[in-house]
Amino acid sequence: MSEDTTNLNFDPDQLRARYQAERLKRLREDGNDQYLEVAGRYANFAKDRYEALPDREPLDIEIDALVIGGGFGGLLAGAELRKVGLSDIRIIEKGGRLGGTWYWNQYPGAQCDIESYIYMPLLEELGVMPSERYARAPEILEHVQRIADHYDLSDSAILGTEVTEMHWDDAIRRWRVSTTRNDEILARFVVAAPGPLHRPKLPGVKGIDEFEGRSFHTSRWDYDFTGGGPTGGLDKLGDVRVAVIGTGATGVQVIPHVAHGAQHLYVFQRTPSSIDKRGNAPTDTAWADSLQPGWQKERIRNFNALVSGVPLEVDLVNDGWTTLIGKMMDIFRNGDAEMTGRPVGEILELANFEKMEEIRARVDQTVKDPAVAEALKPYYQMFCKRPCFHDEYLLAYNQDNVTLVDTNGQGIERITPRGVVANGIEYEVDCIIYASGFEVGTAFERRAGMKVYGKDGRTLSEKWNVNGMRTLHGMLSNGYPNYFMLSQSQGAWTANYTQLLEEAAHHMGVIVAHMEANGFETIEPTQESEEAWANEIVASTENAVGGVGGSDCTPGYYNNEGRALEGPAWSSNYAKGSIAFFQVAKAWRSSGDFHGVRFTSLEEA
Repeated sequence: MSEDTTNLNFDPDQLRARYQAERLKRLREDGNDQYLEVAGRYANFAKDRYEALPDREPLDIEIDALVIGGGFGGLLAGAELRKVGLSDIRIIEKGGRLGGTWYWNQYPGAQCDIESYIYMPLLEELGVMPSERYARAPEILEHVQRIADHYDLSDSAILGTEVTEMHWDDAIRRWRVSTTRNDEILARFVVAAPGPLHRPKLPGVKGIDEFEGRSFHTSRWDYDFTGGGPTGGLDKLGDVRVAVIGTGATGVQVIPHVAHGAQHLYVFQRTPSSIDKRGNAPTDTAWADSLQPGWQKERIRNFNALVSGVPLEVDLVNDGWTTLIGKMMDIFRNGDAEMTGRPVGEILELANFEKMEEIRARVDQTVKDPAVAEALKPYYQMFCKRPCFHDEYLLAYNQDNVTLVDTNGQGIERITPRGVVANGIEYEVDCIIYASGFEVGTAFERRAGMKVYGKDGRTLSEKWNVNGMRTLHGMLSNGYPNYFMLSQSQGAWTANYTQLLEEAAHHMGVIVAHMEANGFETIEPTQESEEAWANEIVASTENAVGGVGGSDCTPGYYNNEGRALEGPAWSSNYAKGSIAFFQVAKAWRSSGDFHGVRFTSLEEA
């Protein structure tokens, strides 16, 4: 691509070449298979360290609705079903408490990277205001429980339990659900809201089970060993040499706390994260008192519009997310002479280069050792990986007790009884902390841990393996009556994930309300409607300009670890954007005819 770069403070061709080189050195044929399933011989890494699970007798019950997942998605679904008038609702959750991702992510430093005023749902409804702009895990977990209590979902929750399989019984029009605690549950409705971040993964390297020291995953933090708690203070690490493997969004938050407490910390990095400033602060009470009714939804919509690339006169949130996009949009608004007349994709690329140059400059401004600073610079497009915002992470590398082990994109080589091998060097440590994240791109049944058998006896995965994912709006699938999925697949992608969950839960609630008002017993989409929606999903991806985690990005969970999907992108999100998707969903339910679904009543049995 040739272009006039006279007034740019970077060379686009050099950056394109560097980005491509960094991508190629990290590509692997095994994609998601490079990670170990935390089961079998590695099951100890999935052990719940936070709550002891009491013994109980198996349940044998019939209920109105079973909600799978006790995070924000499950609670918002439960709240909508409660509003509709369903009385017997049970949430089933594998954790020892409700909370979903925020129950598992109790590691030190866990915190919102989306402003808590828009991330924490139902603030106005419950009369709550977060204490900080970016709330920490304990406060978020407290809000989860607050929602559950408000909608009377706590006492009946089935905790420490996972669904293993469920079968649709057409004779009685109920789901027969089995669990890991030998429960037998009959449910008229099932809502699957397990969330994308709950099943830990480990790097598939040799010797991971041979290490003789202490090791654990960040989502199962071992406070008995480290001391301290979710806000830090790891006072038992004073004579401990620690390895942290992983520098993604979790590692970025964990590393400053471990650096403060450990005798020595070795950070093993395959790909550096982009680190922008966070700028957290206590909530301004005068500002909070000035807010008018409807403020939260207005703020949520404003944020989503800006990160979706819609130019607005007012930026209500004005944080790292919106300013990232704002840099791109300023080019259009201001008619930058250097950019005028270029194709849209090229303008976005150049603005992206400019922002990432700022991110890299921030590393130089913060990290004292030039070699370490160079290794910490991300060379890829913004949104190839989830952007990170932190004010202490880069500073940690100025401490004498912190060593960055950059693996030049290759990752660690193996684990030994004494430590970690990278770049041909063994680093002896007493503790290994895996900040390797959660499974995202693996098969639905593996992540959910359950099999869903429909009317014809096929599992949902078996159906989708034939011709690809088939749903209506990512929520309903033909042959699986009264089964609702809250997911971004064939739905919307938003940076603020709880907005997606609120929209999806409301969509489901309107459908169920319609069923209750009209005496309908079941719902499922027609084959024609889900085929049309699947084709619309694929068409939207083919016509999209740019996107999150594109195929030219460094590998990560945003792009299936850099492994191109074969065939049409059936399981992608709606690439026209979340705003367009929400409008489509609203128009569909507002029409009143619920086109493309079939309702049945008891008389039609």
